[in-house]
Amino acid sequence: MVHGYGNDVSWTFQSTAVFLARSGFACFAADLPGHGRSHGLRAFVPDLDAAVADLLAFFRAVKAREEHAGLPCFLFGESMGGAICLLIHLRTRPEEWAGAVLVAPMCRISDRIRPPWPLPEILTFVARFAPTAAIVPTADLIEKSVKVPAKRIIAARNPVRYNGRPRLGTVVELLRATDELAKRLGEVSIPFLVVHGSADEVTDPEVSRALYAAAASKDKTIKIYDGMLHSLLFGEPDENIERVRGDILAWLNERCTPPATPWHRDIPVE
Repeated sequence: MVHGYGNDVSWTFQSTAVFLARSGFACFAADLPGHGRSHGLRAFVPDLDAAVADLLAFFRAVKAREEHAGLPCFLFGESMGGAICLLIHLRTRPEEWAGAVLVAPMCRISDRIRPPWPLPEILTFVARFAPTAAIVPTADLIEKSVKVPAKRIIAARNPVRYNGRPRLGTVVELLRATDELAKRLGEVSIPFLVVHGSADEVTDPEVSRALYAAAASKDKTIKIYDGMLHSLLFGEPDENIERVRGDILAWLNERCTPPATPWHRDIPVE
């Protein structure tokens, strides 16, 4: 499981892992560099490919454990984590993963929060000299992501969450990686479920629709939830969260159910 930008595997993210674990799934997650309890300058990710390589090594070590032999393995990513899951898939063999759950994936940064031209070009130039500078103007991501006011307070109080302005080097790297991903949507061949809120102003639901349309995957599902924001699995009212969780669990269970034996298929059904 891969969290999003500025977040970590605790607080707002861990409730999904707890839900899936209670439903019979073994869940493993790691804080990205510069996030949560990982080392590095807060929210500074100058090389997303290095982060992808680290996560892939971690996930492969988990898969290699004896108790996981023969079990289907799924990728799960929220926001930037969804983009990372797709990058992991594009850098590995398709058969290595049974599928991917992509929650409001950052396949491209939404035009509603993307710096207008020519600011990206200026930021890219300045980042060569001051990559760690936290000076990129952007909207309050908690305000844009979390619908329920009380949950905004909870998210903001996470002591290891990064709430400052984005760092130049991180923004430039995200723009580079998401631009690459947007050009390679047609290469995606893994089975996937993508869920997105129609009112998301952080990542663009239209890009999720583009992923669904362009992907070469034979097994692909998209669900767009009317009126929901970016934080589908924490920031929405509880009934909305249960709806999204239920769709995710149903999709996973359908791909973990062993095929019926021949004598089961021969039993007539009336």
